Amino acid sequence: MKIRIASAAFLIVCVAAAAPAGRKDVDRRLEESAAVLSEVMGAPDKGIPRDLLRKAHCAVVIPGMKKAAFVVGGKYGKGFVLCRTAAGGWSAPASVRVEGGSFGFQIGGSETDVVMLVMNARGMDRLLSSRFTLGGEGSVAAGPVGRTATAETDAKMTAEILAWSRSRGVFAGVSLQGATLRQDLDDNESLYGKRIDNIDIVKTRIAPPKSAARLRTLLRQYSAPAK
Repeated sequence: MKIRIASAAFLIVCVAAAAPAGRKDVDRRLEESAAVLSEVMGAPDKGIPRDLLRKAHCAVVIPGMKKAAFVVGGKYGKGFVLCRTAAGGWSAPASVRVEGGSFGFQIGGSETDVVMLVMNARGMDRLLSSRFTLGGEGSVAAGPVGRTATAETDAKMTAEILAWSRSRGVFAGVSLQGATLRQDLDDNESLYGKRIDNIDIVKTRIAPPKSAARLRTLLRQYSAPAK
């Protein structure tokens, strides 16, 4: 009987994780993503160097990446990617799911916020595909922490994607080798009323949802040219 109950509970958790999120859930996740970016960038000596954000083609924010035994790799999270527009601003958010990889849980805690910057056009093309594996199909490196990135090695500065994680207040660069990123069409449908590919969201003038206003404003603020 205990085995049956445990199996049933496991199935419920799996189904709940796989079920599409409602609009309120996706809006809340956008607000959490904005909070993560604000807190990370608000600590200039310990955050993401602004000169990297100014050069980035895309930004990815995954708030509250979780340990999850029912997911291959043991980690699972949902977030958003926004990319530069032709006018120099930031696109509407496109939904992504991340599974597996080394997300810094070793520094403690059951949840980890993850931020990634895509540094060139090739990395952007990979990110906007329906699915790809970091490290396997795209060069990814742990991002530097501090006011500027000028002291970092050439190898790190030529990576297609730079990544950071924050758990229990500890913020550091993190290698995401083996993590899988895929577009989340269900969450895109919740945001835009139709199933739409990520590449179509970031490369067209689709109107962003109101819940993305703060996240887009913060990206514009922190990626603005230095005065």
